[in-house]
Amino acid sequence: MGKKRVLVLCTGNSCRSQMAEGWLRHDLGERVEVRSAGTQPSRVHPLAIAVMAEAGVDISSQRSKPLSEFWGQPFDLVVTVCDSAREACPSFRGAGRQVHQSFPDPAGFEGTEEEVRRRFAEVRDLIREHLVPLVIRELSLKEGVK
Repeated sequence: MGKKRVLVLCTGNSCRSQMAEGWLRHDLGERVEVRSAGTQPSRVHPLAIAVMAEAGVDISSQRSKPLSEFWGQPFDLVVTVCDSAREACPSFRGAGRQVHQSFPDPAGFEGTEEEVRRRFAEVRDLIREHLVPLVIRELSLKEGVK
């Protein structure tokens, strides 16, 4: 049996979906093939790259991709991680299953450089804490096997 295919969607494909792609690849890469995309792709945010690197996950080679790049491709699971992506993409053709798990947008945080970086790290940790178990559950993967 091949790897399960997961697509993570958000609006800009710059922060949340990129960090989610990094975590899923890092924690479940032996069992899932993961991609991310945005309804309005932009760039991978430098702070997303930085805080993921602090956690030992390199996402510097990831790129921001349009949702259209994946139209018609089958995915076992599609996860929207922001409310506007869920509204823009109420159903993804080819999704075996589609779920929504919203996370705060770290790019929208205001404050000092240190405060913004801390918020990026908080969202990074929330994504790992909530999204990895959600994917394990939704795809009926066994816990703890890396």
